[in-house]
Amino acid sequence: MKRVIPLLVFLAASFAAMAQNWQGKFEQLGTTLPTPNEYRTASGAPGQAYWQQQADYVIAVTLDDDKHAISGTETITYTNNSPDPLSYLWIQLDQNMRAKDSNSPKVSGNSIKTNEMSAKSFHRIAGVENYDGGFKIASITDANGNPLPYIINKTMMRVDIPVTMKTGDKYSFSIAWSYNVNDRMELGGRSGYEFFPKDGNALYTIAQFYPRMAVYNDVNGWQHKQFLGRGEFTLTFGNYDVSITVPADHVVGATGSLQNPKDVLTKDQNKRFEEAKTSYDKPVIIVTQEEAIKREQKPSSKTSTWHYKATQVRDFAFASSRKFIWDAQAVKIGDKTPLAMSYYPKEGNPLWEQESTKAVVYTILGYSKRTIDYPYPVAISVHSASIGMEYPMICFNFGRPADDGTYSDRTKWGMIGVIVHEVGHNFFPMIINSDERQWTWMDEGLNTFVQSLTQREYYPEMPARRGTAASIVNYMKGNPDYIRPIMTNSEQVVQFGNNAYAKPAAALNILRETVMGPELFDYAFKEYAQRWAFKHPEPADFFRTMEDASAVDLDWFWNGWFYTTDYVDIEVSNVKWFKVAADAKSFENKTATGKIDNKNVDEEGNNIDFTGGYEQILLTDTKSNQYREFRNTVDDNAIRQSNANRNLYEITFKIKEAW
Repeated sequence: MKRVIPLLVFLAASFAAMAQNWQGKFEQLGTTLPTPNEYRTASGAPGQAYWQQQADYVIAVTLDDDKHAISGTETITYTNNSPDPLSYLWIQLDQNMRAKDSNSPKVSGNSIKTNEMSAKSFHRIAGVENYDGGFKIASITDANGNPLPYIINKTMMRVDIPVTMKTGDKYSFSIAWSYNVNDRMELGGRSGYEFFPKDGNALYTIAQFYPRMAVYNDVNGWQHKQFLGRGEFTLTFGNYDVSITVPADHVVGATGSLQNPKDVLTKDQNKRFEEAKTSYDKPVIIVTQEEAIKREQKPSSKTSTWHYKATQVRDFAFASSRKFIWDAQAVKIGDKTPLAMSYYPKEGNPLWEQESTKAVVYTILGYSKRTIDYPYPVAISVHSASIGMEYPMICFNFGRPADDGTYSDRTKWGMIGVIVHEVGHNFFPMIINSDERQWTWMDEGLNTFVQSLTQREYYPEMPARRGTAASIVNYMKGNPDYIRPIMTNSEQVVQFGNNAYAKPAAALNILRETVMGPELFDYAFKEYAQRWAFKHPEPADFFRTMEDASAVDLDWFWNGWFYTTDYVDIEVSNVKWFKVAADAKSFENKTATGKIDNKNVDEEGNNIDFTGGYEQILLTDTKSNQYREFRNTVDDNAIRQSNANRNLYEITFKIKEAW
């Protein structure tokens, strides 16, 4: 019979060093966080007086396929739910980042590293000739058609209204506008068009296409930081009624529910569309590849209008092309049955037909478990080249096979990864509606974290890219001059992908797996999602909720991971081996200390190995003064016998010097 020798490990700490080098790393965040109030509580929940504005839109937009241009009109009905009087309204004009007087080039650095560069690279740096970007505002009028005064400041426009809006007031006004759609191959961008020279057709992924209300809230008042291209969007919830006029042979996918399928689809396509609503095991192809190829060959000169409605969304986007193949599958989530759908050109097959909608299904299932049940009627993945961008219910994704239809594992996993990530953005920030312009990590970091859990569950063979501690080692050990705290404004971040995506995702992974444990973490994380669904959370609301719902003090964690660039780089500087003596004389009568003489040590006296053996611990009789006022005693002999020959190791950790 083998005897099990118990091991006990002690961690040695130098209290003198702690006193001399105290930096408050484990102190409470205290005044670092904003003071709780009736709008946002100390628990991290919305307060009893929490409020947010609403902006409802009725939009009619036309896509000119020949000129690659958008024109439209909209009526915005703005509701002032704030306690503040408002005498003017701020509107976002995101397309103006491409205007000739844009500030974006002023904050974008380019360098010429060699004497040679591709013509395309030079074209991008020097600017595309004859492209006239930015919104052209034709008119702004009140409900009676009277013109309203306004002023445009780059990507923001102030509309001066004739009456001051009080709490509960609604105000309606209309804007007419147009702009030239950017060629994404030449100019890049989160939206635009992709041209296919072989068949002469374009694929449009259209977003930021209309003047949008800026957010007015209890934290910033008007959030009207200029859109420079990196810090994304801060948007108000509302309801949308959108009519999209396109060439008659185009297929349109958009935010919301299609209101007039019988007007824009053939009889067979309508039948397939209805079949998809009850197909839970596989997608139904609504518009086939054969139908798409036929449309490519002879473009229509007529137009049709696709009518969509969406409720309680913060934005609206759409995709349009005669090249689209369209498939859909029903998904059962709680008491709802959303449709997972994909739109893609033939250039995406066979990969997109095989994998896209499946990835959409897995994403909304996985995220619903960890946040809230997916509330919207559709979740759409659209394929276009070299893009990954998200909007409510619809996203635009890369991942294209070679011309012969073959593809590598890298292409497949990259395509699945971007779909999971962009569809996941429906939860962060489309539903849990954080301020992207200020805090990129609140949507990208949280989304990347849940993405990693979802991929681990549904694609266990998929290589992990982000969301693990190992994935950020090189970043964390890099030159600190090029590292910023996670709590840094989006425009000031250095190493954007690592800072806003990888590091927060890894931090939450460590928090879940090591610090809190999955049970406590998952409950608190879901509580945050449920508290702030369809609301506007701030960082403190997340930090406070995670503590409030778990009873785990995490101030030290938020401070180290999010507010500073501190790192954990610890070395084991010494290990000592002790063994408890089998018997011992009392302290007064013992004749030996058990101390050994280990010659194999370094210059600081730390053991290099254990060639000198162990140090013996003698358990002595307990002195009477150790009992203080207690009348009962411990059994010294029993303790000695139960711990005889027990091994103990004292490990000393030391923080390594900075980079």
